[in-house]
Formats: sequence, C-alpha cells, structure tokens
Amino acid sequence: MTSTPVTLCFLLGESERGTVVLLGLKRTGFGTGKIVGIGGHVEAGESDAEAIVREVWEEAGVVVRQEDLAHAGVVEFIFPSRTEWNMSCRLFTARSWEGEPAESAEITPEWFAVDELPLHRMWQDAEHWLPPALAGERIDVVVVLNEDNETVASVRYPSAPR
Repeated sequence: MTSTPVTLCFLLGESERGTVVLLGLKRTGFGTGKIVGIGGHVEAGESDAEAIVREVWEEAGVVVRQEDLAHAGVVEFIFPSRTEWNMSCRLFTARSWEGEPAESAEITPEWFAVDELPLHRMWQDAEHWLPPALAGERIDVVVVLNEDNETVASVRYPSAPR
C-alpha cells in the first residue's frame, strides 16, 4: 500500500494566552472548511524539510529555515475506502521564523492557544496526536479512517511515544 508523502509544520509562540500555535482555515482542496496545520505534499526531489519550508511560505507567507525545524514525528493516515488518499505525514514544529502570517488562496492563518485547540473544527484524528505533538512528544501513530473518510476507526501506536 503506497502513501503520499506530506508534511505539516506547527509554528509555536508565546502570548498572554500562554503557548500558541499557528493553524489555518483550509479554503480550497482536501479538507476545505476545516482548521488544519500548515503544510502539504512533498514534491519530487524535495526532502521533507525542504517541502515544509516551501509550504509554510506558500500558505502563510512566513519564512522558516530548515535549521529551525524540530522533528515531531510521523502520522500515517489510512483511508481503506479511498486508498489513493493514504498519506505518510512528517510533523515539524518551529519556534523561530521571519514575517507575519498572512492569508493565501489556500489558508486563512490563525493563532490558537495550545490548551484551547479548536479540535471540533479539525479532522477528527487530530485529537489523538496533535496535543502530544505540541507538548513536545515524538509522535508515531497510524490512524485508520472509517468508510466515511472523516471519522476515526482506529489509532495504533507502533512504538510507544517518547
């Protein structure tokens, strides 16, 4: 079973609300209308880090450098009824970047307090891996979706989170 390589980056900062994370309202394509992480497909010849640097710039107008990325783990997404949607997603966090997030054709960025994530507006699987990833855990999760391609059938942890 093949999976499309994708990346997500969570920019983390501090505010009067405590630690905040940059997420975005997806305006087009896969996941339209949901709050999502910033990221996307890894193009041919790109490393995961190169892809996320490009995606953060394209989607949020922010420059993040590869050396400022912290690996946060991997989430495998399995869609049994739409196997062409299967994804292997490399997660990154970053606490340093240049520029202010700006709306793009694909994403309307917004800061959220890490302890008040809008999970009810996100893909249902996010509740299983996003909070620990933002708390600094290294994620290794396999999420299997139901036939509706929305709700979670199962979550497996091939190796214990570190």
